[in-house]
Amino acid sequence: MSSADAKDRRILHELQSNGRLSNLELAERVHLSPTATAERVKRLTREGYILGYTARLSPEKLERGMIVFVEVKLERTSDDVFAAFAAAAKANRDIMECHMVAGGFDYLIKARVRDMAAYRAFLSDALLSLPGIRETHTYAVMEEIKNSAAIAL
Repeated sequence: MSSADAKDRRILHELQSNGRLSNLELAERVHLSPTATAERVKRLTREGYILGYTARLSPEKLERGMIVFVEVKLERTSDDVFAAFAAAAKANRDIMECHMVAGGFDYLIKARVRDMAAYRAFLSDALLSLPGIRETHTYAVMEEIKNSAAIAL
């Protein structure tokens, strides 16, 4: 994989800010020809810098306004327990992020649910029913201060 130069980074910055820019608009913003811009975007995609495009949706309008972070400790830290937990986390629609972490617990989960009742159902039906869970600690978000998927360039 080649490294991204300053123009590539500018393209990535612009697309990260607005993935719906037309190629012409993008070319104007990065001061390249439309042909050169399109070729760079194709290369950046082919090389894995650009993973895809998505729309940001309103959690409140979709009745997913409550965010919870859950620390998960497993009873055993063996490959089969890790694999079962990972598969279940990937399959759960409420889980937005799941990270295996180093430290005092094994996984950190970010989930979005409708409300506290939906969280309790998520906890009992999805998490605590999994084999291998020893303990969980939940942190309900009272106010979302910053929410960004942007990577600093």
